[in-house]
Amino acid sequence: MAAPKKVAVSEWDDVAALKHTGQVLIPADPLDRVLGQEEAINLAKIAAAQRRNILLVGPPGTGKSMIARAISMNLPKATKEIRVAHNPENPERPFLNILDESEVESEEIDGSIGELKDPKDVPANIAEHLGYRCKGCGEISMPDEINCPRCGKGKIEGQGSMNNPFGINLAGLFQQAGLPPQTAGKERVNTIRLNKGQEETVVFERAGDKIRMLDTKALEKKNKMSKKSNTKTLVKLDRNPFVLATGASETELLGDVRHDPYGGHDKIGVPAYQRVIPGAIHEAHEGVLFVDEISHLGSLQRFILTAMQDKKFPITGRNPQSSGASVKVEDVPCDFILVAACNMQDLENILSPLRSRIIGNGYEVLVDVAMPDNSRNRAKYAQFVAQEIAMDGHIPNATIEAVEEIIAEGRKRAKADNQNNALTLRLRELGGLIRAAGDIAVMEKSRYITAEHVQLAKKRSMPVEEQIKQRYGSYQKGMTHDISDAQKQKSEYYLQNEHIDDTMYN
Repeated sequence: MAAPKKVAVSEWDDVAALKHTGQVLIPADPLDRVLGQEEAINLAKIAAAQRRNILLVGPPGTGKSMIARAISMNLPKATKEIRVAHNPENPERPFLNILDESEVESEEIDGSIGELKDPKDVPANIAEHLGYRCKGCGEISMPDEINCPRCGKGKIEGQGSMNNPFGINLAGLFQQAGLPPQTAGKERVNTIRLNKGQEETVVFERAGDKIRMLDTKALEKKNKMSKKSNTKTLVKLDRNPFVLATGASETELLGDVRHDPYGGHDKIGVPAYQRVIPGAIHEAHEGVLFVDEISHLGSLQRFILTAMQDKKFPITGRNPQSSGASVKVEDVPCDFILVAACNMQDLENILSPLRSRIIGNGYEVLVDVAMPDNSRNRAKYAQFVAQEIAMDGHIPNATIEAVEEIIAEGRKRAKADNQNNALTLRLRELGGLIRAAGDIAVMEKSRYITAEHVQLAKKRSMPVEEQIKQRYGSYQKGMTHDISDAQKQKSEYYLQNEHIDDTMYN
């Protein structure tokens, strides 16, 4: 069956002509998927084009995080990759390497270098030396099987002492004793072959149940990769431009250097550059750093301010008791767009210099809680229902009658916000209603979400405070019914003894 034709809806008449939301075209631009918030969307487009910061102020569920994600999706692709490298003269001050897109090579993983062959397809003497082939009977088995599973003899000459006539699991005994596992043959065999009249080295090495063959070109590539083994990529070129830092800890936000109990010892420790961890501010380089409820970061806001001013921030160990505290990488880039969000009552808890920095290179926006109830916005509601269903992926499409029922609920919720002739933009809770209706439709094996499903979902998705009010008349009365006898006695005891002076018990 052919997929239904998608229709772009701009007025309610466009929606009324359809049968269900599966026929509604969802816009390609994420900013066009945001309902209402005309001013915020216009400023978001400017922020993406001009790299401006934005502070979004308003209640939860009004699309603030969606706007932030949309900004990141409208940014050009990142052009820089950030790496750290071993500093042989001073290991605790790793080198910082910033590579342009043209300098970043497509690095293949080691497993893709060379040609993988079946042990049966390589010369017999090679398979024997690598421990795959029994020299006595020619049986193929894994190198960790020291004795041939067919004839029971040691696979390699000189390993006869490893024969095991008693069926003892020698590999298991070595493992229990804490010794390295014993295998037949060598890990790697070097050979010479003629290629166009010239000798070249060919290496055969173990690769699980296969044998990897590396010719001259493959060996050169592997050697080139080994030279890069003293570097670590902190921020990849191909990365997500949206970084969420809501509620981040100091180390999550600013980066850290992991502790090494051996202090980065040359032989047994982990090198300092390998223990460097980028923070959210570094991962957001050339992208968007989104912080919802930014006031909850408290004093960490000042570090965001410094990063915004300098567009770079060092990474160092955050725990003074850790060996990582002595490691530091200077001037790590963090040129990001800050999209912050908060409720109106939290404005006073945002650092004044940070707000000044946002206003000086960006905008502050008070988001809307409702939009006018007109033909265009009702069509937007139909688009919203289609988006929520597509995003969920587990519920069926909704009939147009179901959309009308959701619009009616949107009017009711807007009126609760003292917004007349309007549709609510508190869409997170409305999305929950759509999913609840979809779950009912799924359990009834219905092809579509119907108006009846939405009506039933209104009761099921009712907040528990409203359920208490309906059942007991008020929240306070509900509390008196819910309290246990033991709790009642305890409450009465404390009420009767409130007047007793605590000094009597000293």
